[in-house]
Amino acid sequence: MKMAILELPDVDFPPGKCLFVATPIGNLDDMPLRGLACLANADVVYAEDTRRTRRLMQRYDLRARMESYHEHNKEAAVPRILDRLRAGERVAVVSDAGMPAISDPGYALVRELRAAGLEWSVVPGPSSVLSGLVLSGFPTDRFLFAGYPPRKPGRLRNFLGDLLKERGTVILLESCHRILKTIAAIEELAPERELCVAREITKIHEEALWGKAAELAGLMTGPRLKGELVLLMRGRTEAD
Repeated sequence: MKMAILELPDVDFPPGKCLFVATPIGNLDDMPLRGLACLANADVVYAEDTRRTRRLMQRYDLRARMESYHEHNKEAAVPRILDRLRAGERVAVVSDAGMPAISDPGYALVRELRAAGLEWSVVPGPSSVLSGLVLSGFPTDRFLFAGYPPRKPGRLRNFLGDLLKERGTVILLESCHRILKTIAAIEELAPERELCVAREITKIHEEALWGKAAELAGLMTGPRLKGELVLLMRGRTEAD
């Protein structure tokens, strides 16, 4: 269903500026009004996955031109973006979901924008990292986001071994295809550490699951092995 927004706020989006716009992480109704206004005023929207972003654009009847910007084409895409900005175009950058430049190549573009002396800003919004942290009930005064764990067993073990020394809550992103391997590695290294898996955040079947690694492994079956997951580890205490 399309939803036409009749009145959008005025936004600071002059020619030659690049905006990094956060998008919903599941529920399309979570799109901020300012973000919608920026996408509506963009000359071009660079998206990690144009098919996914097109659903958002159609939902709100937005018609800006879209181009791809992702890990595999960033070397070619970044110069094109810089050229568009120098030509006075308004460029918006979005990720698959959530805040661009978090676990995607957006940071590489920011680095080049800074080096080129071009103007950019951030339009904040939904974040699976912060949403998962709040859902977990783990301490929020100190936390570390460590992105996606490595795939190779040896690197995964070393990666988790370092993170298990952290005193703050550790936040990871993981796919449904690898979550059980990651949980199994944690069980080997720290079987008593309390974990949380937050899944389907902002969607109808949203839930948070808690337990030690062995307990969570028993819960992560069937329909729960779907989509992207947020895995959280309680920080190390004196008893660990």
